[in-house]
Amino acid sequence: MVIAARTRVKICGITRAEDALAAVAAGVDAIGLVFYPRSPRCVDIEKARNIRGQLPPFVTVVGVFVDQPVDQVRRVADQLSLDLLQLHGNESPEQCRGYGRPYIKGIRMRSDVDLADIERAFTDCRGLLLDAYKPGIEGGTGETFSWKRIPATMSKPVILAGGLNADNVVDAIGSARPYAVDVSSGVEQAPGVKDAQKIARLARAVREADRLQQCSGNKG
Repeated sequence: MVIAARTRVKICGITRAEDALAAVAAGVDAIGLVFYPRSPRCVDIEKARNIRGQLPPFVTVVGVFVDQPVDQVRRVADQLSLDLLQLHGNESPEQCRGYGRPYIKGIRMRSDVDLADIERAFTDCRGLLLDAYKPGIEGGTGETFSWKRIPATMSKPVILAGGLNADNVVDAIGSARPYAVDVSSGVEQAPGVKDAQKIARLARAVREADRLQQCSGNKG
């Protein structure tokens, strides 16, 4: 498994520029902009452009899509110069690589998921984002899954998602040892409305988790 010297943090489902800037102030590495129409955190092009335009350099902007038309994904990615695609549906490996952009593949952790098979299929993805499975909901469930299901033999960077917040992220990092964590509902006041204090608490908890891992010799 790819283990970094520190755990990266992505705050997903950003809908307001002030929330993006609060995430940056807390030291997060990436923000996620959701373009899936059925999500309560969906943003349109103009709102996304405003958010992106206020970010300082070296913050990764991730566009989240779920089984959407290829031309729509390309248009949004081109207009916003997205740094990374997060393809969170049933997209095939061929479709994912067809965009010609770096991407991470979102995997909903059904009981029959075989992560070794997925790694063999998505050989060119930059990482696998592992999320809780809830029928009919493609993400942002606010629920966790058993982190022990993640094998230590994975070769791709693991981005851990699903029900994470400041209260459980230390345990999550200690158990799964991910490359990054992805948090949305765990830092919200309401769907799509983030809480700056919750974001800051989460960031501090991630740093504490890394400190504990380094002390125990499990990271770095």
